[in-house]
Amino acid sequence: MLFCQIEEFDAIRRDIRSRLWFTYRKGFVPIGGYNSTFTSDKGWGCMLRCGQMVLGQALITLHLGRDWQWTPETKNSTYLKILERFEDKRNAAFSIHQIALMGASEGKEVGQWFGPNTIAQVLKKLVVYDEWSSITIHVALDNTLIVNDILRQCRVEGGTTAEADGNIPLKAPSQWKPLLLLIPLRLGLSEINPIYINGLKTSLKIPQSLGVIGGKPNLALYFIGCVGNEVIYLDPHTTQRSGSIEKKTEEEEIEMDITYHCKAASRIPITEIDPSVALCFFCESEKDFKSLCKSIQEELITPEKQPLLELCAERLAHWSPAEDAASETKAATSSVDFEHIDPQNDMSDEDFELLG
Repeated sequence: MLFCQIEEFDAIRRDIRSRLWFTYRKGFVPIGGYNSTFTSDKGWGCMLRCGQMVLGQALITLHLGRDWQWTPETKNSTYLKILERFEDKRNAAFSIHQIALMGASEGKEVGQWFGPNTIAQVLKKLVVYDEWSSITIHVALDNTLIVNDILRQCRVEGGTTAEADGNIPLKAPSQWKPLLLLIPLRLGLSEINPIYINGLKTSLKIPQSLGVIGGKPNLALYFIGCVGNEVIYLDPHTTQRSGSIEKKTEEEEIEMDITYHCKAASRIPITEIDPSVALCFFCESEKDFKSLCKSIQEELITPEKQPLLELCAERLAHWSPAEDAASETKAATSSVDFEHIDPQNDMSDEDFELLG
């Protein structure tokens, strides 16, 4: 969403307040076993928290609606189920524990910084194990969106979709698996190339946009909109105590819930963001996805001298098939033909680790 009018600030504040705000936490059960010393993610978990924020926003959009708003009195059972999935517990589907440990499959030990590409790949693997959430994640590789790959991934015969306020998924004869689309990009070397700024701002106003995962050098941030030439972001760099919400009946649980909502976001000039980013879009239906593709072509590709990304119907012949997350990850890091890539768009995994 693109925020551009000062008089819209009240609406912006309500929107910000309703988003899930995931920050550093301390005092949780050690990650990796009781011999581990990782009882806090302060200093290393900011990109992991940004990943939680964008995934949390996707789940709220799907299960509660784009216009849903949170208040301190909110006890909606669906909201509580969503938040429960991100609590700092070993068995929570998208906890800091699950994300950090799954990062090992991407070559990141617990306590190491993630970049946008790494968090995208980790979240893609984790959502497979949470049936209630009912979403799928596609990570676009090589700055290219392959339309038919996504259609094949999301069109599910006899698939399931989560009931609005229940634990048991409903069976549907044929459906679209709601899609969280993550597009890692490299938009410069040490700083963002000005040629990409207009496209980046435009991407935020596309209706399906959930924002951008990125940051400043060594500081991961979740960008959710912009005002003029400044980007609005949620900042995970606040350390709060770990705790549980449960059914939000006790005073302590009510107070804990409030810690997951930020009163106000911050702004920085768009020229100051790190060039390693990941565009985030959510498509609840196939119609949403086709509308997104149309917007990308007409607003991000056709008008731009140097587009942020490419849009193709099918992958090129020399690309390997998208069989599973493992093969895609390997392709992202070892099968790229670097001779045919603009150096400013080089998306090797190492280049994505500039952020903390």
